Amino acid sequence: MMKNMNFDEFQKAGQSNMDAAMKMFGEWNKGWQAIAAEFSDYTKRSFEEGTATFEKLLSAKSVEQAIEIQTGFAKRAYDGYMHQMSKIGGMYADLAKEAYKPVEKALNAR
Repeated sequence: MMKNMNFDEFQKAGQSNMDAAMKMFGEWNKGWQAIAAEFSDYTKRSFEEGTATFEKLLSAKSVEQAIEIQTGFAKRAYDGYMHQMSKIGGMYADLAKEAYKPVEKALNAR
């Protein structure tokens, strides 16, 4: 059975819930900004790596050397992509955990 709340208690509870929601949205926003920055950095590094590889290919002295350059690039690109996706996946998981904390706290308070 719910206990009767006076207006001040009701207002304090509402303010507390609003503060928790604003904190959650702030954390959520920070998390998305970090993920976006990580994607941006990765894109920049990938572009720079691709440009450097293209320049190396232009200066290759033989077909074998060109294949070696291309093979090295493909391996680095794949390894870098897998590492980056693992890192981003971890960031998404952390974001979800942080977003759930206020909900968990509210559920445990009942």
